[in-house]
Amino acid sequence: MAKYTLEEKLSAVLRYVEGVESYVPLARSMGTSVSVVMNWVKQYEYHGVEGLSKKSYTNYTAQFKLDLLNYMIENGTSPNETAVIFNIPSPASIRTWRILFQKGGVDALEPKKKGRTLMTEEDYKKKKKAVPTEESLEALKAELEQLRMENAYLKKLNALVQNKGKLTNKTKQK
Repeated sequence: MAKYTLEEKLSAVLRYVEGVESYVPLARSMGTSVSVVMNWVKQYEYHGVEGLSKKSYTNYTAQFKLDLLNYMIENGTSPNETAVIFNIPSPASIRTWRILFQKGGVDALEPKKKGRTLMTEEDYKKKKKAVPTEESLEALKAELEQLRMENAYLKKLNALVQNKGKLTNKTKQK
């Protein structure tokens, strides 16, 4: 999705409001969909210029999401209308929240932490002290001995098979 500056959005909205262009030609000239332009116009009509300048990356609390969904249900508004009223840049966010709430309840609306989890001091100390104990060392030695025996057995078996093949070849040649 292309990002548009406040000036580009405001210019498109004013062209629509003044009656210069309709949604379809505006969307084509901006290189976006009609619904995006319609959303800009609604945001402008409801909130003014501040409605267009809202940052697209915002974290919302679970309580805010729940209140928003309750408002939608009580007033019968669509996700698009609700996004305009609550000044949310994308109605798709509201649709996603509704699906999450239906599938997982209030807990699903909790914001997820992004990125890797940090290592605690305890984890770091455990990793640093990961010296093999006496029991694990003995187990590793036993496993090593077992693998060596299996390896030797397979080598002898392979030698026998090759030897048997040579004997059958010699008898066939005579």
